[in-house]
Amino acid sequence: MDRLKGKIALITGAANGIGQAIARIFAREGAIVIIADVDDKQGELLADELGDNATFSHLDVANEQEWQEAMSMLEDKYHQLDVLVNNAGIIGDINNDSSQDPENCPLEVWQKIHAINMDSVFLGCKHAIALMKKNSCGSIINMSSRSGIVGVPHAAAYASSKASIRNHTKSVALYCAQQEYNIRCNSLHPAAIMTDIWNQMLGDNEQREETLQRIASSIPLGHFGVPEDVALAALYLASDDSAYITGAELVIDGGILAGSAASVQKN
Repeated sequence: MDRLKGKIALITGAANGIGQAIARIFAREGAIVIIADVDDKQGELLADELGDNATFSHLDVANEQEWQEAMSMLEDKYHQLDVLVNNAGIIGDINNDSSQDPENCPLEVWQKIHAINMDSVFLGCKHAIALMKKNSCGSIINMSSRSGIVGVPHAAAYASSKASIRNHTKSVALYCAQQEYNIRCNSLHPAAIMTDIWNQMLGDNEQREETLQRIASSIPLGHFGVPEDVALAALYLASDDSAYITGAELVIDGGILAGSAASVQKN
């Protein structure tokens, strides 16, 4: 407990899913949590639930002016920002086989996914650095994906945006080290985490359980992860326990990227 005591943490896309799990764990560990999202209703509910150490702030992560306003609020109210989790993102309509493949993906789809997934990370890093360097400390955690490491034929826009996040994380880490800002920047790469996105893809028809088991059987650990698995990794990178880690990537995927033939074989 109290691994983040006294730290101010802003988490984007925090009203639901992985972002919500991160907000809960950060608050539990003593941080003052700013829940940033465009879902005002869910964000306010979560802030109320978490109590005095949490507040909701509306933030369209693709809008630079809103980032500037968020940083001004943090500086005025708290005089610092210790942790930024760039978690907000979308996957797009991957149930439509042609919506994101390299041959047929419409330019507007490509641009929207990159604006929400990647432009947001660029803006978040840019404005967080300016505030964090004033106190000569900070941890930036960027949510990439397994899809940022491998190709995904029918989610090419999503994969490209997540690969860009992976690379930009390293550029930010090296830049901050070069400038002696004492700001660390690392990326998380989850896969097969049971969130609303998976629930939508799996549906609620009679084949759901069969599909779920088929996918789980291809995961070396034999089951899906949960948002808390990613949140605990974020906690490590946010805390002083990871003080010597920057420019790194942490994969949370049950062993998927370790090898395609690595799944558990039951006797």
